[in-house]
Amino acid sequence: MAFVLDGFDLDAFLAATLAEDLGDGGDITSAAVIPAEARFRGVMASRDSITVAGLGVAAGFFRALDPEVTIVPLVEDGAAIAAGGVLMRLEGSARAMLTAERSALNTVQHLSGIATLTRAYADRILGTGAILLDTRKTIPGLRRLEKYATRMGGAQNHRMGLWDAAMIKDNHVAVAGDVGEAVARAKAAGIARIIVEVDRIDQIEPALAAGATHLLLDNMTPAVLRGAVTLVGGRVPTEASGGVTLETIRDIAATGVTYVSVGRLTQSAPAADIGLDFALV
Repeated sequence: MAFVLDGFDLDAFLAATLAEDLGDGGDITSAAVIPAEARFRGVMASRDSITVAGLGVAAGFFRALDPEVTIVPLVEDGAAIAAGGVLMRLEGSARAMLTAERSALNTVQHLSGIATLTRAYADRILGTGAILLDTRKTIPGLRRLEKYATRMGGAQNHRMGLWDAAMIKDNHVAVAGDVGEAVARAKAAGIARIIVEVDRIDQIEPALAAGATHLLLDNMTPAVLRGAVTLVGGRVPTEASGGVTLETIRDIAATGVTYVSVGRLTQSAPAADIGLDFALV
């Protein structure tokens, strides 16, 4: 159940997280109360219906403190499970399990919460042809993990950072003078992917003429979005963004846009209710 994610250093994440929890004194409660030789069996289960994400990271915390721990995963990331479903079974050092418990649960609860919310949004637009995107609205330091969780829930990743595509927004336009000039500068810099945020129909043609490769249609009503999609005519992908909710996303997706991006996937997802119960071996 080794967890490998491009651009993510699992060992460094595990070490930093455990160091934050253990400080200089370690787990003083377990050290005082639990005999060193005690062993636990553990069952990690969900109390709600969820989409799972982060099991491999959670397992990493237990292995970091007890390399001999036995871990039996019963589902894979991306799986939908019903309330009461068991995610994994563990057996190993009681002290190590208790010390790793909170870090492991925090991670899998957070990532499964994101995956579960993402799945709700993805399911809501099934059949429309639109693709769900996440955003850069992530907790600092957790972007790779959170964007991994959105993929487990059925979304595609938008930009991973400021480096992998230009995104020209209103403040860039304000400095450049107009949309066309801003796009022209990005193109002159040799940038291949140039995403342009437009909030008015009259910005579309200047952006396309200057070389935009993707249009982000910001805070437009479904009626306006339909007109924008018609005007673009498939020349570049179109993306609807801004204030999208579960109640509004289907109407937005049905306008013919290529993508719908939703910041709430990572910004507002509640933690999944996942618990870990132990018993002495």
